[in-house]
Amino acid sequence: MTTHFTELARRAAADGKVSAPELLALRQHGWGDGIITREEAEALFAVNNVLSTRDEPWCDFFVEAIGEYVLNGSEPRLQCSEEEAQWLIDRIDHDGVVESLVELETIVRIVERAQNTPVRLKDYVLAQVEREVLTGIGPTRCGGALAATHITAAECRIIRRVIFASGGHGPAAVSRFDAEMLFRLKDETLAEENAPEWDDLFLDGVSNYLKGFALQNAQLEHGRARELQAFIADNRPNVARFMGKVAREMPNAANHFGKVFGRKDAGPSFAEQAAAGAEVTDCEREWLEQMIDADGEVDELERRLLARIIEEG
Repeated sequence: MTTHFTELARRAAADGKVSAPELLALRQHGWGDGIITREEAEALFAVNNVLSTRDEPWCDFFVEAIGEYVLNGSEPRLQCSEEEAQWLIDRIDHDGVVESLVELETIVRIVERAQNTPVRLKDYVLAQVEREVLTGIGPTRCGGALAATHITAAECRIIRRVIFASGGHGPAAVSRFDAEMLFRLKDETLAEENAPEWDDLFLDGVSNYLKGFALQNAQLEHGRARELQAFIADNRPNVARFMGKVAREMPNAANHFGKVFGRKDAGPSFAEQAAAGAEVTDCEREWLEQMIDADGEVDELERRLLARIIEEG
């Protein structure tokens, strides 16, 4: 199946475009066995690199297929490992730049869908968007004659999706790296006519970093997820005998598992962690002062940010 698929991809790319019948054939053979292999994923990147135009049907298929390989090509599902993240970056960044918006969309969708992704993958997307804002060159600009420091609606949408994604720092949790990137973009675009979405994105992102929180176990490391999945799937007799013996000899086993397996105290509740996160600490306050003082003035967005923090208590 893989050999046939790659041959179809090679023929489809020969004239720099993928016709509707060719795309249908790729879909049928790609999903024929229920998985996308590494070889098939690399064949799709080879096709994408030579296309003169990338229409919506091709983009939808490419994003779907590459995401399927990265997230479900190996166990555990919906997890992106460090190796997979590096492979994806290498395929996209082979010549130092992101060639097309569909490549950027592919990473964004993976970060959104994943239960966990390496930080490097999310940071890579944000670094690409920041570069495009500051240089005016890149797939989010669609060839338009835009000022180098103009923030487009497309860039706002990508940033919002990534910094609040479930597979990022934590579900809907903005990191310090994200917040500092938002400040850099603000300082560089104060005099520009940014997209209407930009103001709310800046305010939501920075206030989330200052007043939000992330559960300590929000992101389970890829290797640990594989270990836990293997244990749960293990139905060997010795595991069953062990659990049965525990149940027979220790009627109150549930009360002792913490001691047997070294479980620590549960710690603060979700509500307590949320309340603590909503408090702006001295360290966070010092950070905010440094960010505001960086350009020597308090601009309108910073005033609105301070007002929101005060209002929310």
